[in-house]
Amino acid sequence: MTKEKKILVLPGDGIGPEIMEQAVKVLEWVDKNSTLSFKLEYEVVGGASIDQNGIPLTQEVIEKAKKADAVLFGAVGGPKWNNIDFNNRPELGIIGLRKELGLFANLRSAIVFDSLIEASSVKPEIIKGLDLMIVRESTGGVYFGSPRGIETLPDGTRKGINTEVYTSKEIERIARVAFELARQRQNHVCSVDKCNVMESGLLWKEVVTEIHQKEYPDVNLSHMLADNCAMQLVRQPSQFDVILTSNLFGDILSDLAAMLTGSLGMLPSATLGEKQSNGVIPALYEPIHGSAPDIAGQGKANPLAQILSLAMMLKYSFNEQQNSRKIVNACKFVLNQNYRTPDIMSMGKKEVNTQEMGKLILDHLNGKN
Repeated sequence: MTKEKKILVLPGDGIGPEIMEQAVKVLEWVDKNSTLSFKLEYEVVGGASIDQNGIPLTQEVIEKAKKADAVLFGAVGGPKWNNIDFNNRPELGIIGLRKELGLFANLRSAIVFDSLIEASSVKPEIIKGLDLMIVRESTGGVYFGSPRGIETLPDGTRKGINTEVYTSKEIERIARVAFELARQRQNHVCSVDKCNVMESGLLWKEVVTEIHQKEYPDVNLSHMLADNCAMQLVRQPSQFDVILTSNLFGDILSDLAAMLTGSLGMLPSATLGEKQSNGVIPALYEPIHGSAPDIAGQGKANPLAQILSLAMMLKYSFNEQQNSRKIVNACKFVLNQNYRTPDIMSMGKKEVNTQEMGKLILDHLNGKN
């Protein structure tokens, strides 16, 4: 009997629902062309949840996410919610899910498709063939550290406080993810920190080095300061295979790496937790771009990052390697045929809208183009 997989679909805000619609169509194709069957359940999160429930993430959604085999996430936020309380902002929907599900390992790839090399602002010879993976710790660090807040001092001066905190166990588990991935790639991990000015960075470097020596001596390990890494990503990004880093630095460096590819609209991500007693690894898959409310509902959104996030879900959560590759190859094929959404459009190419791009992907998967 075919095993049914439960997928919690959280389209979110802005362009989230329209790009998710195209990804779900691809998932329906997988349902018909694999040994797996998928049961989808939709819920609201972020701004949509604030409008409906008054908060960005409800306990009901958390419980559904914990029971799901994977979560497929769109994007959250927008100016509509800019003036609400900071502690109730839409972005707490995704931050809360990561924390509640223990999703500590965020995998963000930066791949330059040959057909899109002209879309990057970096010289083609610098980025041609680029394929790197950033492994970002996503439940610790300055985003979650305590104490935090805004205080008013006796003289009336206001003070903002955020605390960078990492334990050795948190560093050990994210390091193992990076080393395991490197073994499947080019066997090189570059660990990024600020050990020259931060004690948390010094501990990071010490623990990563220890794990490497004890468990992964076959993997090449190097260390780099975060500011230098930002410079090197622009100067010579091909030197990197797997970049291992903290929550804050991973957030910044992954967006920088994304723009090497020409568009945030092209890049997927996966965030994974630790294997549970039932064998399920909690996981959430999302594009790294935002909700782009300025183009929502206009058919201008690029669905490829959402579709590629689905391909990552098939690969990492369900071991559907073949169909994962088929989806990636379908995206490459359509791009090679010079079809472009507005964010990656250039002279001489054929502009299509969100729905048309999704249909082109499906047509290739069905052997129609």
